[in-house]
Amino acid sequence: MSAPRKFLLVGLTGGIATGKSTVSNMLRGLGAEIIDADQLARQVVEPGEPAWREIVEKFGRDVLNPDGTLDRKKLGAIVFANPEQRKRLEAITHPAIRARVKARVDELAARGFAGIVFYDAAILIEALGHQDMDRIVVVMTDEPTQVARLRGRDGADDAEGRRKIASQMPLAEKAQLADYVIDNSGDREATAEQVRRLFATLMGELASRSAT
Repeated sequence: MSAPRKFLLVGLTGGIATGKSTVSNMLRGLGAEIIDADQLARQVVEPGEPAWREIVEKFGRDVLNPDGTLDRKKLGAIVFANPEQRKRLEAITHPAIRARVKARVDELAARGFAGIVFYDAAILIEALGHQDMDRIVVVMTDEPTQVARLRGRDGADDAEGRRKIASQMPLAEKAQLADYVIDNSGDREATAEQVRRLFATLMGELASRSAT
């Protein structure tokens, strides 16, 4: 049986180029534990992993690099263009990622960690992972800022940037499901101040929960 949790498990999500990684790094600096969905997604498709074998079986060896690692760009192009193929891929990777998240949560519980654990996941709500969280935090920004960041980060032209944003669940819908919202459309210090307040509030919630 899993050890009881002494921590708050908080989902951290947002949209493309909203600055979720910046917020995640700030939270880590304040002493939070971060479970990074992107990192886990890379781990579960490493050569020899069950999810890797299933992807090769379903999508063929064409999606591999010469060294046997997954060609994420090639696979991404296939699933981005075809919703059915994306569902096939998610049916392989999502359960494997969930199992890793559970193992990490169980390990922190067994260690007696008594702080805040953030599960940093771009599609937390779309994959229904938010239902397992104690709280949800959504990182927001306005669309022009997202487009400008995509241009600077990926070299995406504005039309491509807007297409990428439009392919995701609207931020306003995510915000409606959030317990807390971080507005990351201002400067770094304005975001840092919101993050500090959020962390203090969550620590206060944890303390009152522990006291009951």
